[in-house]
Amino acid sequence: MQFGAYTFVETRRDPLTGEPVDVDKSFADVLEQIELADRVGLDVFGLGEHHRPDYAVSAPAVALAAAAARTRRIRLTSAVTVLSSDDPVRVYQQFATLDLLSGGRAEIMAGRGSFIESFPLFGYNLEDYDELFAEKLDLLLAIRARPKAVWKGRHRPPLNSQGVYPRALQEPLPVWIASGGTPQSVVRAGMLGLPLAIAIIGGEPARFAPLAELYREAGRRAGVAPDALAIGINGHGFLADTTEAAIDAFFPPYAEVMSRVGRERGWPPLTRAIFDQGRGPAVI
Repeated sequence: MQFGAYTFVETRRDPLTGEPVDVDKSFADVLEQIELADRVGLDVFGLGEHHRPDYAVSAPAVALAAAAARTRRIRLTSAVTVLSSDDPVRVYQQFATLDLLSGGRAEIMAGRGSFIESFPLFGYNLEDYDELFAEKLDLLLAIRARPKAVWKGRHRPPLNSQGVYPRALQEPLPVWIASGGTPQSVVRAGMLGLPLAIAIIGGEPARFAPLAELYREAGRRAGVAPDALAIGINGHGFLADTTEAAIDAFFPPYAEVMSRVGRERGWPPLTRAIFDQGRGPAVI
């Protein structure tokens, strides 16, 4: 079993304009956090990709490369790379470079992301949401498998044995499928024999247990050896000297963020009662 930490690197916002301020300080802070995680023995640190003013990291590989120069053993991953709106050739090149710089510590968590800003930003149609991810994952795995892949799809020009370099130090470069609870993604990960990262953004953790069984069953049906399947669980966390101190410090900013995102998506505001239900021992 391994333990790690992931962050979206929230920015501080100007109360009048809503624009991010002191973003350089946000990056300085997260690099200190990754250095500390390395020193105390955590196994992995991940940075999430977003294209919004409330989160600082739009280019995880760049920030992780800075962390690679300041750490020695911790693994460095995206959490997630929004593969649907990116170019798999560049994703592979960036993380292969990170892998070489870090001495073989890079990983990719490939997902569709929990926000949609990157799709219009890079000229993609949300109606192609599912097809984009499936096609681009196929290309990423083809590039990972061989430096001169032959590939054809609908949303990108084909590859006809053009070389994709540099090559990662690890063989193969680890690629996880990250899912917020979509059964299709879980099944895809199992059938491909890829490790699965389940993001528990909200709700009772026990509700996600059937996804783990679905993943293992999909792998079994595809002939994947059970010991080749790995599952990661990603959830919100906060540490303090006591449970009460952690709750008192964590709940107000957490409720503000979740309620703000909820206004965009039609969720009700996060109440203390709902929060307490989600952190209770019956659902851990």
